[in-house]
Amino acid sequence: MTFTDIQQKVLQAPILDFGQIFNNSIELFKKVWLQGLIMLLLTIAFAIPFVFIIYMPLILLGIADTVTNGGFETLAPIAMLFLILAYLLFIFASMVVTFGLKAALYRIMRKKDINDEGPDDYFYFLRKPYLGKTINLSLAYFGISLIAALLCFFPLIYVIVPLNLLIVIYAFNPDISTSDLIKASFELGNKKWLITFGLVIVAAILAQLVGMLMCGIGVFFTACFAYIPPYFIYKEVIGFDDNEIRFLGEHEEA
Repeated sequence: MTFTDIQQKVLQAPILDFGQIFNNSIELFKKVWLQGLIMLLLTIAFAIPFVFIIYMPLILLGIADTVTNGGFETLAPIAMLFLILAYLLFIFASMVVTFGLKAALYRIMRKKDINDEGPDDYFYFLRKPYLGKTINLSLAYFGISLIAALLCFFPLIYVIVPLNLLIVIYAFNPDISTSDLIKASFELGNKKWLITFGLVIVAAILAQLVGMLMCGIGVFFTACFAYIPPYFIYKEVIGFDDNEIRFLGEHEEA
């Protein structure tokens, strides 16, 4: 599907039913809760090595400083610089991985929605040919969020919707240019801002409440419910073309 096709579908977007989308989200959640849990665990597993990379040198410097009675004080600025650089690297890498895994989860949602029993590919957008675009979109995601936050809190609330839609649009249209993907997400976000915001907020609150009732650890199982409504917004407004089955199956053998 081309960018022009998406624009036309957004312009002709039908009126969406909040209750129907919410009910459909619940039904799809029953099929993908395990995949959502795996995605979350993969994100956490990726973060663990970076925690060691950041904190182990500082721990060793602290031990060395204690042994030498403060003899390593001159290394403190270097340690602080290392910590800042490592932290920024960790934040950037986490954004890229999270963005890529979420986009892959939307592909998996589509497969479950149409009862495709093919294998789940969680790293589809974290390797060639889409890794570079995933990195670019992650930078754009961060940049837009940062600018909105610096402009006070309310612009950030506005961009939450198109940024959430950006991931799902990218998931099913990865060959569209980065700039067109961002434009499409904002056009769809403007068109369906209120219902998308309402569905995401309600789904997120419900996921947290149900997760907390399951002794807190249940949040890991319910977290992906908040990601499902944007999928149905995309499905109802833009939909899927005739090449969808080919797209879902491509690169599975790679």
